[in-house]
Amino acid sequence: MTSKFTELCIDCADPDELARFWCAVLGYEVRDTEEGVVTIGSPDVPEGGNRPGPVPPVLTFARVPEGKSIKNRLHLDLNATDREQDEEVRRLLDLGARHVDVGQGEQSWVVLADPEGNEFCVLRARRP
Repeated sequence: MTSKFTELCIDCADPDELARFWCAVLGYEVRDTEEGVVTIGSPDVPEGGNRPGPVPPVLTFARVPEGKSIKNRLHLDLNATDREQDEEVRRLLDLGARHVDVGQGEQSWVVLADPEGNEFCVLRARRP
């Protein structure tokens, strides 16, 4: 028996704001809201955690009192589905992302951070 990756939990200061940002980035929708916790997921797989096989994971944003202080030890890699990397980076910057330098040097990917400073990469290859 194996495990299935169904959810990524992200600590943050403002779950509603971060959920809005990531919904716009990924084309997700809000699935559940509780006091200080917002869960978003793919509209294409509404019950993904209960289905067999691989599913798009949901993201859960939970309010915590402490702020982010160091580089993430885990980050998301994104592939644009319908545009080139530079166009996707511009779209994400317009949504509120910002460029960050984590010591990556010259690479084929672009490192950005979400509105709360969580790093993620935009890869060059498109994955429709």
